[in-house]
Amino acid sequence: MDLSLTNNSLPAFSALDNPVRLEIINLLSKSKMNVKEIATAVGLSSTITIMHLNKLEAAHIIRTEKHGNQRISILTVDNITIHFPQQLYVPYEKYEFNIPIGQYTHYQVAPTCGLAGQTGFIGKVDNPKYFMNPERTDAGMLWFSNGFVEYTVPNYLAPDQQIKMIEFNVELSSEFPFSNNNWLSDITLSLAGKTLGTWTSPGDFSDVRGKFTPEWVYSDMNQYGLLKTIRISEYGTFIDGHHFSDVTISDIDAKRDNWTLRFSVPKTAEHCGGCTIFGKHFGNYNQDISFRTYYQEKIKSD
Repeated sequence: MDLSLTNNSLPAFSALDNPVRLEIINLLSKSKMNVKEIATAVGLSSTITIMHLNKLEAAHIIRTEKHGNQRISILTVDNITIHFPQQLYVPYEKYEFNIPIGQYTHYQVAPTCGLAGQTGFIGKVDNPKYFMNPERTDAGMLWFSNGFVEYTVPNYLAPDQQIKMIEFNVELSSEFPFSNNNWLSDITLSLAGKTLGTWTSPGDFSDVRGKFTPEWVYSDMNQYGLLKTIRISEYGTFIDGHHFSDVTISDIDAKRDNWTLRFSVPKTAEHCGGCTIFGKHFGNYNQDISFRTYYQEKIKSD
């Protein structure tokens, strides 16, 4: 489950703010249970227990099924990520633009793989040939089990401008046939031929529907990812504020007209669990790949 500091996340925060509900979560992490079993375990009446279960279900932490006269509770979340606002004062000018998910310029992918748009799949799924479908530019989500996709990033720097920092963010997750909330994948990010680092995605999430995922997308299909912010500075490369690699901004060739941004999952990765990239109108963040180049004017000598 992916939470942010907004009102939309209040039901989940409220549901977790109670020792009884935390005990219920721990019980359900071991096996699904009916109301009587849970009530006995926590030492409460069935009526009070149901009130707690309703709150957990409203927060999408559990779901319930009817088996005859019994109400069975099942835990649907095994990981909760809370995104705090990331604020960074940057005293530089910037070029900022968005790269549509389907506007990749090179790829080599293996099934399971596919593209999805606002109204349905784009081309046939699990067939890499359709990654060249002319309609791919309308894609809001793409996925592959191993391989890579590359985007050509324009470099708008003028000769009298000095690059100071690059920052981009993108919503990512693993790829599993349909979904698997606990499915590790080592996703490697590269820019301008430099490996920025490898991030291990914890899963391919369908515990709740993505906030912007179209209604046609099946509920047991990947719904959302985690928003990752990568920053390349003079001090190194950082992901969500944590050290990612020793690649610095001086390692990026600022004289090139463009750079190649690559997302890859090699077959040789320790956790070869695929990659899903979410764009506008999909997932939990209504955006494509957001890219920013920070610069300052070079000081002219007399």
